[in-house]
Amino acid sequence: MNVKSDLSSTSTIRSGGEGGCLRAAYQLLSPFIGLLVVIVIFSILAPESFLSVRNMEKVAVQTVVVGLGAIGMTFVIISGGIDLSVGSVIALACTVTGWSLDKGASTPVALLCGAGSGVLCGLVNGLAVTLLRIAPFIVTLGMLGIARGLAKGISGQQPIRVDPEASSWFSSDWLLDRDWFLTAPATWFMIGAALFCGFVLRNTAFGIYTFAIGSNEQTARLCGVPVRTMKVLIYVTCGLFAGLAGVALFGRLGIGDPTAAAGMELEIIAAVVIGGASLTGGKGRILGTIIGVFMLTLLVTGCNLYGAANYVQEILIGLIIVIAVSIDSLRHRRTSD
Repeated sequence: MNVKSDLSSTSTIRSGGEGGCLRAAYQLLSPFIGLLVVIVIFSILAPESFLSVRNMEKVAVQTVVVGLGAIGMTFVIISGGIDLSVGSVIALACTVTGWSLDKGASTPVALLCGAGSGVLCGLVNGLAVTLLRIAPFIVTLGMLGIARGLAKGISGQQPIRVDPEASSWFSSDWLLDRDWFLTAPATWFMIGAALFCGFVLRNTAFGIYTFAIGSNEQTARLCGVPVRTMKVLIYVTCGLFAGLAGVALFGRLGIGDPTAAAGMELEIIAAVVIGGASLTGGKGRILGTIIGVFMLTLLVTGCNLYGAANYVQEILIGLIIVIAVSIDSLRHRRTSD
């Protein structure tokens, strides 16, 4: 029995003919529509600065941290899980990267340490969810506090300031060099990671199993999907991308800041949901997630250019999350009816 093809055919049958095609088209286009609306609004409110080349370069770089975190979160949400710890894990990875450089580690070692701290957090989350059978909400809420506490403990509750020469690759070379094919290498890395993960989700057993678990975990188990192993790997993937996001954040800040990325999990989850993923699992796409990230970044940038207060941005992001989840809930009700 070919489990992969069996699950693929089951998913195709469930999408349901013309109605399924229309729903798929809507899910694909809705993030683009939202992005277009944001662009049009702020092009009118700040016509001279919003669409300038300089501002678009700035937006491209600012999407990297949230974008990398959102790529990993997409896997978790499609599988029917959630990771509330991702903001704290990003801060931990940022701090570990700075601490490693401060202790004399080379650039590659510091990068591995930062990314590795995220992988370890993801591994703990995955093992707790699968072996202890604790709800992902509770596990990752606990990790939110643990990762933040570890970051503060490692740094002595103070930002870790690193010799500029030791951190130059992370900031000047990797994040700020806009002469490298029009934008920074970090932006191209995020785009490349998104393309690769999009391929994995749609064309490999790992991706098909992820969708199967999110759609119906019991059915996936009966079809031979190694559900426990997959869940651990999914949370490890999320941790890896959170670690990479932390490395990118270190490059942006130039210091290992244990208080950084506070509340960033909200932006990351919002980007995934805006991109068409369902919090009930079984739906989502990397392309939609990246569009959601750009939409949020443009929203924040537009508010800053227009002079809107920070609390206005937070209110708008909260409203967008509620609207996106409400639309998803309505879509589910219509499908079940």
